[in-house]
Amino acid sequence: MYDPSFEHDSCGFGLVSQVDGRASAWVVDTAFSALAKLSHRGGVNADGISGDGCGVLLHRPQPWLRALAKEAGIALGERFAAGVVFLDPAGGDAAAVQLER
Repeated sequence: MYDPSFEHDSCGFGLVSQVDGRASAWVVDTAFSALAKLSHRGGVNADGISGDGCGVLLHRPQPWLRALAKEAGIALGERFAAGVVFLDPAGGDAAAVQLER
């Protein structure tokens, strides 16, 4: 049976998509606007600065990523992965060195 005492808040979620695959500044702008409106759902810690990792997931085309890597002097193989990594600032360069391995 339903019991209202089991109710609790959950995180907010938004989805904005361009289903035909074309790049669209409108989609990115709308996604950032939606994200800014979700802070009341607990996306900001008590310090008012940090948060829980809410963000926007964007498609980055391979040619663009390859051009960035080339500019940075990074030789990519035929297959590669790209991601975002948050390093502990207290760890100094040790975390970055480990990541490069």
